Amino acid sequence: MNLPISNNLPINKLASVFGSTSATYKFYWLIALIELVEEGNIEIPKRKIFSRMISNSWYTINYFHISFGKQDNLQIAVELILKEENLTIDEKKSKLETCLENSTNKETINQLFHFDKNVPHWFLSPWFPKINNETDNQQKSRIYLDSQSFVNDSMYALHKNFITINPIWVSYLKTNAKVLKDYCYWNLALFLQTRNPNVPDIPNKLIKPAIRNGLTKQTNEYWKLVFKELGSVNCIFTDTKLYFDEKNYALDHFVPHAFVSHDLIWNLLPIEKKFNSSKSDKLPLFDRHFDKFYDLQKLAFEINKHHNSKSKYMDEFLTIFPNIDSFEKDKFSNTIQPLITIASNNGFLFMNE
Repeated sequence: MNLPISNNLPINKLASVFGSTSATYKFYWLIALIELVEEGNIEIPKRKIFSRMISNSWYTINYFHISFGKQDNLQIAVELILKEENLTIDEKKSKLETCLENSTNKETINQLFHFDKNVPHWFLSPWFPKINNETDNQQKSRIYLDSQSFVNDSMYALHKNFITINPIWVSYLKTNAKVLKDYCYWNLALFLQTRNPNVPDIPNKLIKPAIRNGLTKQTNEYWKLVFKELGSVNCIFTDTKLYFDEKNYALDHFVPHAFVSHDLIWNLLPIEKKFNSSKSDKLPLFDRHFDKFYDLQKLAFEINKHHNSKSKYMDEFLTIFPNIDSFEKDKFSNTIQPLITIASNNGFLFMNE
């Protein structure tokens, strides 16, 4: 994926910003700048940009538990601010930004301005490469000074507490905002995938969805038939009898949605509604819960297959089994157990923790 071209701007310098990347800062810095320019900002307080970096990475770190690597301070900052400000893991972006831009909490302010040490001037380093015998501090001072005159057509001018977008870059950033953000998120996904090799669906874990899909279709088109055939279903966690008409159940993900990031039918089951509220995104205990989960899934599969073997939900099992003629416990176990193990390694807690 390439950056949009321009006959008047040094796009090669912007592209080289991402030539060597050891952390996520540059991606989130540029995404924040583009968003703020789209909103009409030209002279932008640094705190506003740092706040946007935090809010844009909040859901990925806190909800999906994606690892940014031990050297990446963005993850450390997000996790500390979550506790310091008593916010929720899926807080609204607008509320986050208001909190971050106005908080008087010293720890929050320290975490935000940690990024001022390197991110704003290192982003401009392709416009101001190091000269002979120059130290890092000397280069930093030169970048601050020269950028204020937009030397080398730098993207912005650096000042102590704010930046000013170079007027010649404004139209490019606005016109190509979507492509530029897609470029950032695509490369960010590649960067994070190497640090989370066993975590599925990284690209869909970078942005909080406006609305999460409901499970009404799966309930009415699949599990309703199971309830009708059996009369009731026992919750595998609490052993409570669940009844379709009494609606004392909730359709839930056996391996949390925050990890698998899909609603495939083989990972869904009805559980007691009250228990679902307390369970949150905690992991089941494989030794204690898998056999019951497998038995219920197999029963539901056979009932639905009997009534409609061409149902679209049958196809969803083909990600586990080679065909729908069998429902082998070993193959099902070999899919579920590694998911639970990897989710645990990525910070998801078990039900007994």
